[in-house]
Amino acid sequence: MSDRAPDEVVWNLFRGALATRALGVAVDLRIADALAAGPRQAADLAREVGADADALHRILRALASEGVFAEESRGVFRNTEASTLLLRRGVDDFAHLYATVWYRAVGELDATGDPVFARAFSDDFWTWLAEHPAERGAFDRAMAQSVDGKLERLERVAWRGDETVVDIGGGNGAVLIELLRRHSGLRGIVFDLPETIRDEATFGDRCTFVAGDFFEAVPRGDAYVLSTILHDWNDERAGAILRTIRAAAPKDARLIIMDAVIPAGNERHGAKWLDLLMLALFAGRERDEEQWRELLASAEFEPVQIEDGLIQARCY
Repeated sequence: MSDRAPDEVVWNLFRGALATRALGVAVDLRIADALAAGPRQAADLAREVGADADALHRILRALASEGVFAEESRGVFRNTEASTLLLRRGVDDFAHLYATVWYRAVGELDATGDPVFARAFSDDFWTWLAEHPAERGAFDRAMAQSVDGKLERLERVAWRGDETVVDIGGGNGAVLIELLRRHSGLRGIVFDLPETIRDEATFGDRCTFVAGDFFEAVPRGDAYVLSTILHDWNDERAGAILRTIRAAAPKDARLIIMDAVIPAGNERHGAKWLDLLMLALFAGRERDEEQWRELLASAEFEPVQIEDGLIQARCY
């Protein structure tokens, strides 16, 4: 049970959309960058970024009440530990996406089970993203910013030392490149759509990029990594991805999934909210342990480990 007062619980939910949008405005104006050298007057910031001084003051004041920025004296703001996070590329892209594209889609969320992104944008998310390179870039940077956390999870895998690792939907390759750097015997294939923004000069001689569609075919490998991919899809489509992998995989191949495992009961967990974003964008979903077991079995994979953030399976 929550230790917060009932009215606090409800009012925090009421104003959630305002907080998301206010943070996005501050990020797109690069306020954290402008405050990196120290405290400044909101009026000075407004002149620099082309905003209305009063409106910017009010936005920053509201954010400061939640610990994002701090108002040292009337109209004078500085960074906090929280706002300093916004200086990291990828984190700021997440804030931008939540406050713009995803914000608009979530505004259409209902209980029909339909992906309502298309209602707001007249196209499915992936097609729309391919047609908007700047937003595709923000999306790829946002996905790449969690490299450290993903690598920490991958370090818990018992690598055999001479495997070919296929990163399905691997984006710009940041996770796989670093994994190969840490394990000199591994080889890697980054598999993703051709429009993915990447710099193949950073791949080295043990990693290659292969363009393709994971609903059609994937390269042969010894270990397949799916990092926050399957939650984008409903069970039918996620199962289709897994069956494509199973068709390419040798019998002793391993499947490594980095996705949330939703806990039972009323425990607060970010994936319970991310689940609603997946619903709005693609009719995708986060899954609990039972749902993961059913999904893996449908594609002839047997789970050997299921924990939050790391699921390992082998072929039947």
